[in-house]
Parts: sequence; structure tokens; C-alpha cells
Amino acid sequence: MIGKLNGIVDSLSEDGVILDVAGVGYLVQCPSSTLSRLNVGAHASLMVEMKVSDDAIRLYGFASAEEREWFRLLQTVQSVGARIALAVLSTLSPRDLQRALALSDKAMIGRAPGVGPKLALRIATELKDKAPAMMLRGEAPADAPVALAPRGPEADAVAALIKLGYSESIAATAVAKAANDLGDAEAGALIREALRGMGK
Repeated sequence: MIGKLNGIVDSLSEDGVILDVAGVGYLVQCPSSTLSRLNVGAHASLMVEMKVSDDAIRLYGFASAEEREWFRLLQTVQSVGARIALAVLSTLSPRDLQRALALSDKAMIGRAPGVGPKLALRIATELKDKAPAMMLRGEAPADAPVALAPRGPEADAVAALIKLGYSESIAATAVAKAANDLGDAEAGALIREALRGMGK
């Protein structure tokens, strides 16, 4: 299996790149967010998902391991294949997708080409509970402050909101209000309630 490729960008197309790795050109399909970072003749490093079918071997490349994880997770939803998963990631950044799932924002998910209202609803419903776990698993920005208190699910929720770009004070306030409203709750529920509260 191929998990990562490092090489020189040979050529770019609307939906992919040919990456020259030691003289071998790998055709890699990528979301537009990844393609926009690539330049012909420049060095590139892509996290790769390889899919083998009866008639082809396809490579899908991503700028980060987080994007690749979302690509895999999206395909756990019924009727979502690689093409739809790429379309979603071309339309929404991982941060936007996390926010849309946490808020069950079907309209935002439905902006992706090929994703109608029914499929957007299915994605929002099936991945709603997995979004907070993905947020907590990803790496926080290097300059993000670390919340020292509180502990447990509330601290996890605050850390996840900081990763989404909220300041520590805003995240802590929103989570505290969510915890007050919900009582004893898991981090995922606190994140969703805090985002709803900030979205009002």
C-alpha cells in the first residue's frame, strides 16, 4: 500500500496531479483544496489513500493526514464513494466540515457538487457523533493555547473549539454555558451545544 508520496509536480489537471517520484509519474486525484497548493515544477508531499478495484488502482492525495481521515470517514456513509468524498472536501475545509457536522448544517454539506438534500441529511446524521471524535483526534495548531482547566469532557470540548479557531476565553465560556445547560455530558455533546450557542 502507498501511504505517502514525495516528488516533483509534473503536471496539474482539474481533478488531479502527476507527481514525479524518482522518475515514475503517479497520477493522484486530489480535492481542489490540495491542488490549489501545488505548482508545476515544485516539490510536493501528499498523504495518499490507495484504492484497488477489479479494473483499476487509484491514488487519492491530500495535503494533510486530517484531510485523508475525513476522506475515509465520509465513505463510511451509504452512497458516498470517493468522488463524492472528494467533492465534499473540495467544497469544505476539514474545519468547515467539522462545524457543519457538529451543527447538523445540511445546507452547508449540500453545497458540494453531487450532494443533494437527502444525501446531505444522511451525511449529517451518520457522521454527527463522529465529528467531535475527529476534532479531538486531530492536531491543534502549534500556536493554540492549551486549556489547563477544567478537566475531563469540558477540557476536551474547549480544546476542540480552540482547534476550530476560537479563542480560549470564548471557547471556555461557551463550553461552561453548554455544561450548565446539559449537566453531565460527554465532550461531543458539549461541543455541539457550545457551537449552537455561539451560532445564535
